[in-house]
Amino acid sequence: MNATQEYILVSAPNKTGESFIRMLMSKEIPFAVITNSKGEQGRLARIGVKHIIFIDTNEYESWVLPELPIGKVFLFESSLNLCCRFIQICRTWTSQDICVITHNSNPRLVYKGLGADEVIHTPSHEVSFLVEGRV
Repeated sequence: MNATQEYILVSAPNKTGESFIRMLMSKEIPFAVITNSKGEQGRLARIGVKHIIFIDTNEYESWVLPELPIGKVFLFESSLNLCCRFIQICRTWTSQDICVITHNSNPRLVYKGLGADEVIHTPSHEVSFLVEGRV
């Protein structure tokens, strides 16, 4: 990896996000995962995720810029509140696009108002379209 290459940052609290992570792994695309759950951290480590950024979303002081250079961000929604918090955190870490992937159509304006560049509503767990032309 060259010095200027950035890592994709992913929040993957659900099956769709995990599919995305597996796709990144298979294509050997550098990425890191952000989580606030010890259980999720363990699950991600078991599937082979090398870079896991654990954040206490209630402690602003823990929102320190990671050592890895962060590029594009893909947040897979499982909770409106958590997704909003991750947008707030990640917006301070990158000037690249933040993309929220949701199965709900309701929070689009909320996410955009917090700094998401794109909100994708998809009823499917198939997310290969995210890699093609975006990563």
